[in-house]
Amino acid sequence: MTYCVAMLLDTGMVFLSDSRTAAGVDQISTFRKTTVFERPGDRVMVLQSAGNLAITQAVTSALRESLESGDTQPNLFNCRNMFEAAQCVGEGLRAAWRRDADALKQFAVEFNASLILGGQIRGEAPRLFSIYSAGNFIEATAETSYFQIGESKYGKPIIDRVVRRSSSLNEAAKAALVSMDSTIRSNLSVGLPLDLVMVKRDHLQVARHVSIDEDNAYFASIRRRWSEALREVFAQLPEPDWLRSPAPAAQREESRTASG
Repeated sequence: MTYCVAMLLDTGMVFLSDSRTAAGVDQISTFRKTTVFERPGDRVMVLQSAGNLAITQAVTSALRESLESGDTQPNLFNCRNMFEAAQCVGEGLRAAWRRDADALKQFAVEFNASLILGGQIRGEAPRLFSIYSAGNFIEATAETSYFQIGESKYGKPIIDRVVRRSSSLNEAAKAALVSMDSTIRSNLSVGLPLDLVMVKRDHLQVARHVSIDEDNAYFASIRRRWSEALREVFAQLPEPDWLRSPAPAAQREESRTASG
């Protein structure tokens, strides 16, 4: 299992992923889920992956090799826009399916892969796509400006509450890290180290790419302070009214009648 989140903001993009893979409680490994494709001044793209590791690694490797082959087939460095880039990734997934799906089925293994592709090509605004196993995809909008793949449910509430398109890159990165902390605490199959990538709008290169492990002081600090703040706010919430005062006589009588 893994957790990846990507946010599209007015000021750029933020990507965060964990690196844990688990095939049982005693088979824990670390594999990076974030790949950067960059040609500074022309384009920058970030690919995140979740699902069957063999499939997603095959797709990522094929995308890399297509950049080095020198042929004229569409690839991430010669596509005209991010929509075509998402099509390249989708076609990579379909090629993997054509090659491996039948063999996987014979071993009762599901063809399962999810990808997020975001970035900017010179001449257009930053764009963000969520790409499914079938190679089809959807694009982020003003109303839905972030995507998650993998173990997404634990980290979703904080993003929904605090992140807006107008948020700064630092604010979005902070929210993403809190979101990841919530996921790590609730699911042992998600864990450190993390990859955090920040891309500024119109800079056409990665602004920051940080690997976060157990020794990262900032992440340790916000994990501790977020937990303390939650406990403090929870303690300040008022108790439910029905626990502070006895129920009216009519309500008590109705309750006894119903239970009888």
